[in-house]
Amino acid sequence: MSALNRVPSLMARAGTASALTLAAVGGSIVVPGAAGEAAAATVGTKALKVAASKKGSPYQWGATGPNRFDCSGLTLYSFKKAGKKLPRTAAQQYNKTRHISKSSRKVGDLVFFHSGSYVYHVGIYAGQNKIWHAPKTGDVVRLQKIWTKSVWYGRVK
Repeated sequence: MSALNRVPSLMARAGTASALTLAAVGGSIVVPGAAGEAAAATVGTKALKVAASKKGSPYQWGATGPNRFDCSGLTLYSFKKAGKKLPRTAAQQYNKTRHISKSSRKVGDLVFFHSGSYVYHVGIYAGQNKIWHAPKTGDVVRLQKIWTKSVWYGRVK
């Protein structure tokens, strides 16, 4: 559905006075849960969909897909399918991203787990404080809540 086709239903949801006020000041109407076409097509969200499609794939140290992954292998594979090249390891990937704050993170950004200055794990941010990742030997690719505050965020350039 195009943005023009959504205007009547958005005005009904926002209220005519609110919509007219927004129009007068050049604002836009934002409806929770209604993602714009541009946001849905970002490299990060494409990579996130690829990672999610690998749900249940076994973890294997050093594996880069398409059926088995380690953590950085999953992010490398997912972003490659979305059209971006990443280096092999979590630490190398951190060094190639634009570092961002927690408050600036968006769905599709990378989440780097660290101990001091050592980056030891990476996943793709899925929103609601969760990541898609390949956790460890004996586990599978899955969605999981971020379990520590020792994380940094990076956006693939």
